[in-house]
Amino acid sequence: MQVDIKTTDIHPVRQTFSHVARRLGADKAASRYQEATLDMQPTTNWHYRPLWDAERAVFDTRRTNIVMADWYAFKDPRHYYYGVYTMARAKQQEGADKQFEFAEKRNLLGGLDDATRDALVAVLVPLRHYEWGSNMNNTYCCAYGYGTAVTQACNYAAMDRLGIAQYLSRIGLLLDGNQGSALEAGKAAWLADPAWQGVRRVTENLFVTKDWFELFVAQNLVFDGLLYPLVYRHYVDSASPRTGNALAMLTEFMNDWYAETTRWVDATVKTAADESPANRARLAGWVATWGDEVQRAVAPLAALALGAQGPAALATVRAEFDTRIARLGITS
Repeated sequence: MQVDIKTTDIHPVRQTFSHVARRLGADKAASRYQEATLDMQPTTNWHYRPLWDAERAVFDTRRTNIVMADWYAFKDPRHYYYGVYTMARAKQQEGADKQFEFAEKRNLLGGLDDATRDALVAVLVPLRHYEWGSNMNNTYCCAYGYGTAVTQACNYAAMDRLGIAQYLSRIGLLLDGNQGSALEAGKAAWLADPAWQGVRRVTENLFVTKDWFELFVAQNLVFDGLLYPLVYRHYVDSASPRTGNALAMLTEFMNDWYAETTRWVDATVKTAADESPANRARLAGWVATWGDEVQRAVAPLAALALGAQGPAALATVRAEFDTRIARLGITS
């Protein structure tokens, strides 16, 4: 008895999903990032309009003054979709956890002198509240933004800010021997210390900024662009030697995260600026307004963190920021 098994070559009609093929062509294979991003946001068949904003649809381009012919012109240079994002952060967290475990095992922060410990509590621990505010602002951009190319990345940024807040909390607990007193002191400073009230004021003003793209620019480009280098480069570099460089080790994730996230923020802003002269002018106005306000807000923090060197450090950070803005094709 002989059995002949026939084989048939099956050729797919297209190499990817139909909504992606409409952009790339049916014969071109799409990356996982493209499949998880392009045209994923619904645009038709709404069953209701939000009662709290009956003039607009759930997803509506009119929630910002930025105008784009195609909202999927934005691209995340990291090509983050959920799978890649979670794997990248899991790897980073594994490394950070080992550093924190080592610091706790060797009591690297518990044996500091009182002056150094108090300074770290005063400068670093209140930043957990700043990070919570940043989480809220990026969540707003995710909720009210337009196009998955922007909103999914904002969602990842929002989650990152909670992670950074947790790392700052762990530093506080290392400083006070897991008693929680450093966290209480950080909260009190955030609410009442004059050095923090400018940062707190701007954070809370951003909570009521309605234009989600303006909020994106103010938080992720301007606020982070001035505060992160001031704290995690200038302050940490000056204070870390007094901790046996344990502080630099425990805040390395923040520096790595900021460098990575800057690529996405810059790409998003530059794409919007290149779309039209009107967008470029709008972005320049936002950067100028929020840049001056944030600089005034962080000036007392610079003095608290760096003493007499604070104004010079802040001036250096602002000059670097202005250079960055010029590279993006907008002027501050």
